[in-house]
Amino acid sequence: MFNQMKNGKFRIIIENLRFETIIGILDFEREKTQKVVVNSKILYSGDFVDYAKVCEIIENEMKREKFLLIEDALEYLTNFLKREFPQIEEIFLQIKKPDILKNAEIGVEILRKF
Repeated sequence: MFNQMKNGKFRIIIENLRFETIIGILDFEREKTQKVVVNSKILYSGDFVDYAKVCEIIENEMKREKFLLIEDALEYLTNFLKREFPQIEEIFLQIKKPDILKNAEIGVEILRKF
């Protein structure tokens, strides 16, 4: 049933996926987890893309890899998701660290077209 969506393009929207992980290059960032917020838009056609699995992959891989740089996490995750779901045509992925600065919410984003 789920593999019958072949006639159009679809976009998964993930907003405010929140969890704690080790990420960063500063000493204190390597010692204690910090909150991250992930937003994503994934354009695909053809077979169904399981958005729950996308969220699970993002969270599990970030926790497992403990990236030094957000940029490294973005590159890794976009490539991982494309391998897992070859029907993906475009990925927008944003990772924010909402608590790293007192007066700003910072983040980095990538847009990758395949």
